Amino acid sequence: MSPAGAEREVEPGEALRRRIEERAARLAVVGLGYAGLPLAVAFARAGFQVDGIDLDRARIEALGRGESYIPDVAGAVVGELVRAGRLRASAEYGPAAAADCVLICVPTPLGKSREPDLCYVHAALEALGPHLRPGQLLVLESTVYPGTTQELVVPALERQGLRVGRDAFVAFSPERIDPGNRTWRIENTPKLIGGVSAACTRVAAALYRAAIATVIEVSSAAVAEMAKLWENTYRAVNIGFANEMALLCHRLGLDVWEVIEAAASKPFGFQPFWPGPGLGGHCLPVDPLYLSWKARTVRAQARFIELADEINRAMPLHCLQRIADLLNQDGKPVRNSRVLLLGMAYKKNVGDTRESPAVDLAALLLERGAEVRYADPYVPSCRIGEVELHAVALSADELRQADLVAVLADHDAFEVELILQHARRIFDARNLTRGRGGPRVSRL
Repeated sequence: MSPAGAEREVEPGEALRRRIEERAARLAVVGLGYAGLPLAVAFARAGFQVDGIDLDRARIEALGRGESYIPDVAGAVVGELVRAGRLRASAEYGPAAAADCVLICVPTPLGKSREPDLCYVHAALEALGPHLRPGQLLVLESTVYPGTTQELVVPALERQGLRVGRDAFVAFSPERIDPGNRTWRIENTPKLIGGVSAACTRVAAALYRAAIATVIEVSSAAVAEMAKLWENTYRAVNIGFANEMALLCHRLGLDVWEVIEAAASKPFGFQPFWPGPGLGGHCLPVDPLYLSWKARTVRAQARFIELADEINRAMPLHCLQRIADLLNQDGKPVRNSRVLLLGMAYKKNVGDTRESPAVDLAALLLERGAEVRYADPYVPSCRIGEVELHAVALSADELRQADLVAVLADHDAFEVELILQHARRIFDARNLTRGRGGPRVSRL
């Protein structure tokens, strides 16, 4: 028992947790893209002083004017926070020195050989090095393979002479942004927190609870890293299964969409996943391969992941063959046929073309000599290899002039009646037409 009057031993990170609870802690967010900017805005709205750091000068200039370049972040909100002085942006890492909490939200793409490319994480940690100091919290939000936080982030602080869990704190908290989702936003989507020690978890959880409704603590950073990969791999594998079933249903002369809806009538034991022209976006085509790569490093196999990836990557080629078959029915080769693509974005109601299967299909059509045009209210222009395409307005004339119309994104802005009335032949890879249109409409 402690002697009477003896001071209570202060837990590691307690001073920082008090600053967080009082909204006195300063934050720096490294990387102001689709994940970093919403995070910076959420904390600034919660009352924190936030410095955003990004090497893209156009982003910094836009934020300096109080403008948003991310569709899910309202420009009026950004402008209000900038004018109030709670959100600032810089292309330099200097503001990190004054920050109590540094959050890293940089891209983690695949390399040319489809292996994890952590060059942006390495670069951010190297640039942060001179600005790290005792008392700071460093959180990685970028999607990585299990073990990355321990292997890369912890040494960055140790190189500055800091003892992680005592002098400074490290955690992993995966971003769970779903672009275009108006229901689940950053403030109400449950947040996972895994620190490299119990003290690290406590400090990080205190920070995120200040801005996010539900925070879930897990036992380690590696658990949080694995959970992020698991949730996206789950989706990718099940979409791969749906795509394979779509191929089988086509061979059997069945409407895959009707089959899925029928199966989904079972109130238990089934969750519907929908087929499409392939996977796109910042997560699903990439994250599962981080996990399969990590599996190989420990002499394990990830056969479901690799098979699903093979099926999903082949879908644009399958769509090309379906389009060619439909054109052949009208006595037309792909070469010199005009094909109008509806949607260049990777999914509904967003303007994101990263890893978009529509871009892959457009490239395949161009390689075979087709005249490719596209309509997409969210994507004004798109580069396909060496070709720069510009969106056209979806009109009766544009539809009538196309030999075939391919639906690749089911944007709400696309008028189904207009398409059905004027398109000569339709290949619908997203079920926009929902069982309508007769023999002129072929669905995936």
